[in-house]
Amino acid sequence: MELTILLGCFLGGLIIGLPVAITLGVSSMAYILFKGMPLVVIPQKMYAGMDSFVLLCIPGFILAGNLMNAGGITGRIVRLAQALVGWMRGGLGLTNVAASMLFGGISGTAAADAASIGGMMIPGMKKAGYPADFSAAITAASSTVGPIIPPSVPMIIVGTLSGISVGKMFIAGAIPGIMMGVAMMITAWILAKKHNYPRQEWQGMGELWKAFLGAFWAVAMTGLIVGGLLTGFATPTETAIVASIYAFVVGAFVYRGLKLRDVPKILIDSAVSAAAILVLVGLANVFGWILVSERIPQMIADSVLSITDNKFLVILLINLVLLFVGMFMETIAALIILFGPLLALATGVGVDPLHFAVFAVLNLMIGLTTPPVGVCLFICAGIGRVTLWEVTRAIMPFILTNILVLLLVSYVPFFSTWLPSFLSN
Repeated sequence: MELTILLGCFLGGLIIGLPVAITLGVSSMAYILFKGMPLVVIPQKMYAGMDSFVLLCIPGFILAGNLMNAGGITGRIVRLAQALVGWMRGGLGLTNVAASMLFGGISGTAAADAASIGGMMIPGMKKAGYPADFSAAITAASSTVGPIIPPSVPMIIVGTLSGISVGKMFIAGAIPGIMMGVAMMITAWILAKKHNYPRQEWQGMGELWKAFLGAFWAVAMTGLIVGGLLTGFATPTETAIVASIYAFVVGAFVYRGLKLRDVPKILIDSAVSAAAILVLVGLANVFGWILVSERIPQMIADSVLSITDNKFLVILLINLVLLFVGMFMETIAALIILFGPLLALATGVGVDPLHFAVFAVLNLMIGLTTPPVGVCLFICAGIGRVTLWEVTRAIMPFILTNILVLLLVSYVPFFSTWLPSFLSN
């Protein structure tokens, strides 16, 4: 009875559109009340879920991304991307993807990427003659590369949940992230050739060099983050703090786009964003604890293994479950609730934990571009002033492309595990 109330409240909250954090909290409270347990369990389990040193990465990387964005990084990255690929057919579309790949190494979140890059690229693409739905769709699709290429907030969450090294997670996401970006650029080029989208003139090596120098300190931030982790010079949490200091110095004294009067607001906005994520983590931990106490993870694993214990079929079933869940649930909540049981299921059939973690995160990133709860889809549709249906129809080729990359990463562990193992030797 209590389990029915838990799941009923949870599904009901999602259906009526309540925020996921509130849905998790209300459904957990209903379960505890009907179970006759003391409500003090809720803050205890919330604190247990948030009491992790690794989670301090989240406010650090969010602050670093906000400082760099306020310091004028977006325009410089777009200029560099345009100098690299803007001269090809559909050049602004390719620029959009390339800029997201570069920006993803700073922000670590897809929503920040969609809002920052989209705010500049979507109006620019429309003005240059690209359809509004295509402009919004390619921005939404390419923004999902951000949380795959390091740093990545979802990967920090996964590392906290599983004990997998966050540094290894970051490194493992590099090749799949590049694969996603390249695949979307190919898709954009094919669509541009088919529909005869515009192309920009080649600006010459001089413009490329100027654009590189202009964006050097911004792009170097990714090298700082990855380099610190690879050399063991700093933990992920320490790297996030160093990145924040670096972002402040570069934004205020190198690019001089960051004004000191803006810093308090940036700090407050970053704190609010980080607090929202941590509250979600805490409430999801309560919900996950209830599921574990009811043996739901074990029931899921037993149910799947009763159907098949074939490794390849289990991977396919896991991907189908995550693709479906990603359509309705926010990424971090889905990871906290489902990652544990699905990891146990995957490792039970011989899947490497690091490999599973990468394709699970990649899978849920696709969910950010699928209705009805695709956050990046909503952001870009709003910026492009197109309907959700129009942008959903236009994004389908990119979703299919990303699913193809997902299957490659899922069934070929090399793409996820080679770089971490190579660098650790």
